[in-house]
Amino acid sequence: MEKSEKKGVIDTWIDKHRSLYAAATRHDFVASIRDGSVDLSSFKTWLVGTVELPMKPKINHSVSLKRLRFWWQGQDYLFVRGFVPFVANVLIRAGKESGETSDMEVVLGGLASLNDEIEWFKNEGSKWGVDFSTVVAQKANQEYSRFLEALMSSEVEYSVVMTAFWAIEAVYQESFAHCLGDGNKTPAELIGACNRWGNDGFRQYCLSVKNIAERCLENASRDALVEAENVLVRVLEHEVAFWEMSRGGQ
Repeated sequence: MEKSEKKGVIDTWIDKHRSLYAAATRHDFVASIRDGSVDLSSFKTWLVGTVELPMKPKINHSVSLKRLRFWWQGQDYLFVRGFVPFVANVLIRAGKESGETSDMEVVLGGLASLNDEIEWFKNEGSKWGVDFSTVVAQKANQEYSRFLEALMSSEVEYSVVMTAFWAIEAVYQESFAHCLGDGNKTPAELIGACNRWGNDGFRQYCLSVKNIAERCLENASRDALVEAENVLVRVLEHEVAFWEMSRGGQ
């Protein structure tokens, strides 16, 4: 009889917090892209940002693409710029604390890809006439950024930082891979954007980050494990809040 493969620490936590993980990776916003209910006719208006969003919109599965810009092209651009210092900090930690040269190589690859990501946002903004210099970070974005800044403290264990790093990357990968999965009705206009994070190469990268985190957690202290799980939960909560901005949440 074959032995079943032992479940890792992260997968155990994901099972424990399954509903929250699902909320982060299968949010209504993601579902609206996958099932094609996003309002493409309002894409240009949404992207340029000429329509004021209601403060308390009616919750609806169909998310207008004018709101997509509010999050995807504006807020996400700001988040990525703030994410760069965090990943740079992870890189420094990997070089000093991991004991594995491969850790540094994996993180360095992720950091390098962020430059391409920023350029992609700029190109998309230029194509649709969006001036990112006028975008103001919303509350959910600001809180997420403050959370990342706190994780950059030297007092935070490397295993905790790597757990957060994996979760941040993995939520995007799994969300947009879902939009590209079998049976999807994702609008052709959004396939390229979804493929940016939903492609197999990014999935492999996320798996590499996960393996690093798992290795660190196997040797972590009890206190570090408790903190890492709490940080994982907080990342998922921040991701849900970030998705909510796509429909006018703050």
